[in-house]
Amino acid sequence: MERHIHGGNIYEYERILDFSANLNPLGMPEAVREAAVSAVGRAEHYPEPDCKNLRKSLGNRLCTGPENIICGNGATELVFLAAAAIKPKKALLLAPTYAEYEEALTAYGCECLYYGLEAEKGFLPGEDFLEAVTEEVDLVVVCNPNNPTGILLEEDFLSRILERCLKTGSLLFLDESFMELTGEEAPWYPGSFRQSENVLLLKSMTKTYAMAGLRLGYAASENLPLIEAMYRYKPSWNVSSPAQAAGEAALLENNYLKQSVSYIRKERQFLKDALERFQLQVYGGRANYLFFYSGRADLKAAFLEQGILIRDCGNYRGLFAGYYRIAVRTHEENQQFVRVLEQVFGKKA
Repeated sequence: MERHIHGGNIYEYERILDFSANLNPLGMPEAVREAAVSAVGRAEHYPEPDCKNLRKSLGNRLCTGPENIICGNGATELVFLAAAAIKPKKALLLAPTYAEYEEALTAYGCECLYYGLEAEKGFLPGEDFLEAVTEEVDLVVVCNPNNPTGILLEEDFLSRILERCLKTGSLLFLDESFMELTGEEAPWYPGSFRQSENVLLLKSMTKTYAMAGLRLGYAASENLPLIEAMYRYKPSWNVSSPAQAAGEAALLENNYLKQSVSYIRKERQFLKDALERFQLQVYGGRANYLFFYSGRADLKAAFLEQGILIRDCGNYRGLFAGYYRIAVRTHEENQQFVRVLEQVFGKKA
């Protein structure tokens, strides 16, 4: 069976520097690592089946009750649980965006409609996106900041999408997996979220706290029947004890997040400047990764020869060969990337 090829698959290579997976470059906080390791010592017991303690902590952060939250083995599991629970007939997706939305929805018989994001418009949706949200559309999926472009929708436009969904009776599935790493947590969210049952919010602790191997995400909604429906499809013990313990410890890491945002902004600019010195088209993303166009279809192979894995985005719907995404990593690793960039293009940056 063919599936969309993602970044982060380092297991095919003996030694590789991975710029294809978008994780916090500061790595897993030590307290989070210690919590996970400690939980391994209790791994002869089943994990808490519904993440009761973790959901309580998450509810405090989101200003909602734990009954409105469901945790998953990474955010992607929750995408499939949502598709199973909602079973929409028609869904509106951006193109390009995270491929698992389409995979999950079509697996449950949904017809996916696509709004094409254009390079000439900076991969930002226009006013006509609101017009595409009609009464026939059961589900509107928005990734903010978007993956792979990193483009962040402004507060006003996102609020208008929600207003349009309320008018048409469409459910807004809002994926904010990378939001914490932008440093621009949407100020409109808590109030709108409490007042609306038309929003299903998705978050990924995997990305924010560099927990890719542990896997942890959560979804939240004031639409309690929707959360309960997702629970009916959720396997028992889907989140391991180490992942739950790591999640609870991660929620105490406020200084870590502030340091991460500052570090990412500085290093993102460092990489952006280097790419632009080679006349590569870099788009204005604000996440912990950079999306760019080269015109060369062989960049992934060229970087692999030098021991660096980058994300070829040519397999995203709406894109083609020549588009790439790279993660923001540590300064030393980013310097190594720039040195390889110079070798690949045969000149100094």
